[in-house]
Amino acid sequence: MAPKKKETYAEAMARLEAIVAQIDNNELDIDQLAGKIKEANELMAFCQAKLTHAEQEVEKMLANKSDCEK
Repeated sequence: MAPKKKETYAEAMARLEAIVAQIDNNELDIDQLAGKIKEANELMAFCQAKLTHAEQEVEKMLANKSDCEK
């Protein structure tokens, strides 16, 4: 299942952590495992994109701040 359109980073991380816990605790049977791993990969990509976007925004703000201070 792909991340929901309006899902937040925190919500996606919580879902990812739940999947990891299920895998660590051997709560998934083999029929569920592939689907959960696919979902985890989608969640990781979603979170990485959010982090990259946030980093770019912070860099823009810092660049604008330093331009204003000149």
